[in-house]
Amino acid sequence: MSIQEQYDTYPYPARNPKDERKRLVRGSPSHPVEMDTYLWGGKRNWREPIRILVAGGGTGDALVQLAQVLTTAKRAYEITYLDLSTTAREIAEARIAERKLQNVTFHTASLLDAPDYGTFDYIDCCGVLHHLPEPDLGFQALSKALAPEGGLGMMVYAPYGRSGVYALQDAFGALTRGMTAKDRLRLGKSGLRNVPDAHPFKRNQVLVDHKQSDAGFYDLLLHSQDRPYSVGQLNEALKGAGMRPVSFLPAAQYDLQSLLPDGAEVPEDMDWIEAMDVAEKLRGTIKTHIVYAVPEGREVPEVDVTDPWAVPHLKSLAGPQLASLVAKKGRIVLDFQTESATLKIPKEAAPILTAIDGQTPLKMLREKSGLDEFAFASLWRQVHDALVPWNELNYSKLYRP
Repeated sequence: MSIQEQYDTYPYPARNPKDERKRLVRGSPSHPVEMDTYLWGGKRNWREPIRILVAGGGTGDALVQLAQVLTTAKRAYEITYLDLSTTAREIAEARIAERKLQNVTFHTASLLDAPDYGTFDYIDCCGVLHHLPEPDLGFQALSKALAPEGGLGMMVYAPYGRSGVYALQDAFGALTRGMTAKDRLRLGKSGLRNVPDAHPFKRNQVLVDHKQSDAGFYDLLLHSQDRPYSVGQLNEALKGAGMRPVSFLPAAQYDLQSLLPDGAEVPEDMDWIEAMDVAEKLRGTIKTHIVYAVPEGREVPEVDVTDPWAVPHLKSLAGPQLASLVAKKGRIVLDFQTESATLKIPKEAAPILTAIDGQTPLKMLREKSGLDEFAFASLWRQVHDALVPWNELNYSKLYRP
């Protein structure tokens, strides 16, 4: 079965347009505030319109997030959506219509055709490149469609966190040759029940898509075209297309030093890509890579934490909620499927945290806290260093007048 037929039969991820009335699906990459942080140093001028391509947009999660957030912020945008599946496109269109969002153009087309639609300030491409028969052609097409000062937000599958997947894909592929999609799904589900508990797939704690929907099961275990990328392989694919990665998210998961025993140090001759590649192998649970990338020659400014007009945004916790936890314990705990991370933040930072609302710049946060410039700078640096590696703190003037 072709990939187009698969996604026409089981559009992925499974979404009901009516659910747009009660929630917005948020994620990485492609939240404008996060994009600003990693691609423009938190300093993008949002008074200027942004031209966006959603390449292989599926049922529309990234599309809807981009359009809704920019609409709420009253920012001008144009979004072009491409996907081969007419069924997936119809769902994405219905979700946009449910929210009454504007300035989105839909095309039933391959991401390989991306350069035909012009150049873009931002390109989203999630869960697509690893399904192409020749992925390098996909990387090259996106590179050609990217404006010189633009950026790409992407997600591709990673090998070690998907332990057991590819053995089952091969096995079910051989057993279901010539079957319809529904018959393949039926055999796959019944076949998985007979797979021994000791199989690497059943011992893998980070894989859940097959439990959430038929589309999730099919995409994970019955896909006919699927290849993962290690950090090093992804870097080479980007380089081959004239691009380079600027961030893997969250950065803390790729921190090699944190995985080494006491007294051991990262070798001095190891560059950041090789160090992350080794960290990926040691961690063993990363199932996807979320990456921001830019044209090879483009310089990306870093966030300036001393800029009084930088505007911070919290991701998982609202300011008062985070402030309450910090005031009580001087730390927060992030829980994942296989591990947890403890982030230490001084209790004295609580008055600063409670006022973070995505609109107030650091200068005004300092004034509200009553701290002098030296004390504020010291505390804010500790907040920044604790939260940014876990992508829990972003910077952007998206909502500023």
